[in-house]
Amino acid sequence: SLEEAATLPCAGLTAWVSLVECGKLRAGETVLVQGTGGVSIFALQLAKAFGAKVIATSSSEEKLEKLKQLGADHVINYRTNPKWGKEVLKLTNNKGVDHVVEVGGGATFNQSVRATRLGGHIAIIGVLSGPAASNVVLPSIFAKL
Repeated sequence: SLEEAATLPCAGLTAWVSLVECGKLRAGETVLVQGTGGVSIFALQLAKAFGAKVIATSSSEEKLEKLKQLGADHVINYRTNPKWGKEVLKLTNNKGVDHVVEVGGGATFNQSVRATRLGGHIAIIGVLSGPAASNVVLPSIFAKL
């Protein structure tokens, strides 16, 4: 519909500002996107266009396959792997990602912190699961030193 189409520029611009304007995305960096919503899909496509690697999460095997078709280098099912931040660290040789497009909110924030390299960029876009993050564990940030 026209109403749905009207949301595309908003999602695209949000992804652009998050990764390019604020995050200073460069070729060779790694980006983590969450889910298959508009901002995440635009972020995946922008990251690939800039020459970045992309790790994507979703709860559906069908959607994970679609993310691969759209260019994701690695995909993680967050339902079957609730500690997906550790999986991201494995995929990045314990370095962590350079950028996270964080759309999940409180329920995903701790895993996003775990998945991000020291000095990395987390763009907090949405709070789909609510605004409160409980038990933010600061040692998980400093463990990357």
